[in-house]
Amino acid sequence: MLELPGPVVVAPMAGGPTTADLVVAAGKAGALGFLAAGYKTPEAVEAELRAVRRAEVPYGLNIFVPTPSPADAEPIRRYRETLAAEAARYGVELPPPRLADDDHFGAKLALAERYAVPFVSFTFGVPPTGAIAALRDAGSRVLITVTDRDEAARALAGEPDALIAQAGTAGGHASTTDPAAYLGHTTAPEVLADVLGVSSLPVVAAGGTGSAADVAALLSAGAAAVQAGTFFLLADEAGTRPAQRAAMLSGDYRETAVTRAFTGHPARGLRNRFIDTYSEVAPIGYPAVHHLTAPIRAAAAAAGDAAALNLWAGTGFAAAHPGPVAELIRALTP
Repeated sequence: MLELPGPVVVAPMAGGPTTADLVVAAGKAGALGFLAAGYKTPEAVEAELRAVRRAEVPYGLNIFVPTPSPADAEPIRRYRETLAAEAARYGVELPPPRLADDDHFGAKLALAERYAVPFVSFTFGVPPTGAIAALRDAGSRVLITVTDRDEAARALAGEPDALIAQAGTAGGHASTTDPAAYLGHTTAPEVLADVLGVSSLPVVAAGGTGSAADVAALLSAGAAAVQAGTFFLLADEAGTRPAQRAAMLSGDYRETAVTRAFTGHPARGLRNRFIDTYSEVAPIGYPAVHHLTAPIRAAAAAAGDAAALNLWAGTGFAAAHPGPVAELIRALTP
C-alpha cells in the first residue's frame, strides 16, 4: 500500500521552478516534493538526487516518457517560418527542426533505479512494464500521471503503485496521450471521480488547487493526496524565473489558456501575447516545437519580457504568494 508523508504533494515543475532546495524544504515540512528530471542532463539529475538524498527527507523524481516523433516535419518547418518575426524581434536564430529526442529516458530510469528513489512518477504516458518492475524491485513506488478514465485504464496494465489524476485546470504540460483532442476543460473533482471509477489504487488529485479547502474537498472525494504546483511557483526556494515572478505578482494577468504554441503539446499558462498570436497555428509536435521556440523564450527571459515566455500556471494562480515553502504547505494543509 502506498504511504505518503502527508496530504500535500509538491508537483514537479520542469524548466527551472523545481529545485533541490524546494524538494528538501517540502520534505522537512511533512510534504512530498518531486524533482523534475525533464529537460535536464543525466548529470544534472544525479547532482540533484545526491543533494536531496543527503537531506534524508521523503522525495520523488518525475520522468518524461518519450512521445512519438512527428511523422511529418513539414508542419514544424512551416511553424519555423511563421516564427521568423519573433526571432527577429529578439535577435535570435531558430534552430532547424529537431524531431527525435527521448530526453535521456533510459539514463534517467537507470539513475532512479540506482538511487532507489522512494517515489518515481511518469508524465506523457506509461513507461515499459519492465522499467516499472525494475524500479519496484529497487524499492521505488511508481506513480503514473493520467488525464482521463481511458488513460487510467491503460496505466493500470503497467501495475503502478498509484495514479496521479491530472485535471485540465493544472498548470504546465498536460500528461495527455491524445494532444489533438485535449481541451483542458476538466476539473480535479471530475478527473478524480473518473479515475477512481476504474482504479482501486490510491489516486493523487492534481489541478487548480489554491487553498486548504480545495485540498480538503479532494481528500473527502477519495484522493490519497493532492498535488499542487502553481501554488509553489513563488516560494522562496523555487527557481521560477524573475520575469514569471513579476508577471504573477503584477496583477496584469487575469486568465490562463491551454496552448501548443511553445512546445507542440497542450500546456496551460498565463495568457500572453505569444499564446494569443500563435496558438491557432502551432502544430502538434513535442518536443520538436519546444526546441524550436527555445531561443525565443531564452531571449525573452533574459530581457525580462513576459510576452513571449511560457508562463506555466494553473487556474488557481491568483492564490500563489511568496514565502518559505514550509509556510505555503501549512497554508494548503487542511
